[in-house]
Amino acid sequence: MPYKFQPNRMYRMPTHFGPACGPRQGPDGSRFPGETSHDLINVSVRFLSNREQLEALLPGGGGLALDGEPVVNVFAQYMKQIDWLAGRGYNVVGVTIPVVFHGKRDHAVGNFMIVLWENLTDPILTGRDELGAPKIYGEIPDPVMYGGKTSCTASWLGFRFFDMTVQGMKQLSLQEAAALPNQRRVDGTIWYKYIPKTGDWGKPDVTYVTLCPAAGPIVQKEYWQGEGKLQFHHARWEDMPTQFNIVNGLADLEIKEYRGATIVKSIGQGDLRDTRILE
Repeated sequence: MPYKFQPNRMYRMPTHFGPACGPRQGPDGSRFPGETSHDLINVSVRFLSNREQLEALLPGGGGLALDGEPVVNVFAQYMKQIDWLAGRGYNVVGVTIPVVFHGKRDHAVGNFMIVLWENLTDPILTGRDELGAPKIYGEIPDPVMYGGKTSCTASWLGFRFFDMTVQGMKQLSLQEAAALPNQRRVDGTIWYKYIPKTGDWGKPDVTYVTLCPAAGPIVQKEYWQGEGKLQFHHARWEDMPTQFNIVNGLADLEIKEYRGATIVKSIGQGDLRDTRILE
């Protein structure tokens, strides 16, 4: 007898073996609490860029516009002790720009994720299918911390396309970090979900903007501030056949001035199940 989908359970391909396990659904259908999940180190560098270049990265008709200065945030995250992976972890490299969304129903201020590399298939599939996050694969080793520097890299099948280094880091108290000026208040991370229509390749099957609210419960343990630099290395098609245009688009972004670097150590992560469509 053919199977039927169970109500209120999450599925993804292949659906034939029953409901799927992942960050938003355990093997018995329950959710993960998250308070002790994701022992995380986040290394980030910000730089002032070219407004026209960043506006060209926003989808037309999507209700998105740049919000404030054209500042790009590039980050590398190193995560251990993840509940939904039974204690395993993975690493990511992502790029965000500040946006505001004006729609027929919704208004939101957020950080628009233009790309997110991850070094594990499972979060890539779940994040793309369920949330609309622009996740793709990359080789992302743990950071190298030596001689007062923290170095982060990313590659694709041996081609190194990204380098980032932070140094001169000074630890702030959590109270000092919370009181830092010019901290932009956001409603969360904004993604643009797009799935092509099978057989009619020029048309989308799905296209809309999603909002992922703040990913609590997160408890900061350490906050460090200093200086940093980064580089995306230009690639030929032969170097990265499916990603060269992404890397080259980032490599071409103008860096007018760097706006500092941070290292934040924290623990805790929500399951992002409250992500929703913006209209």
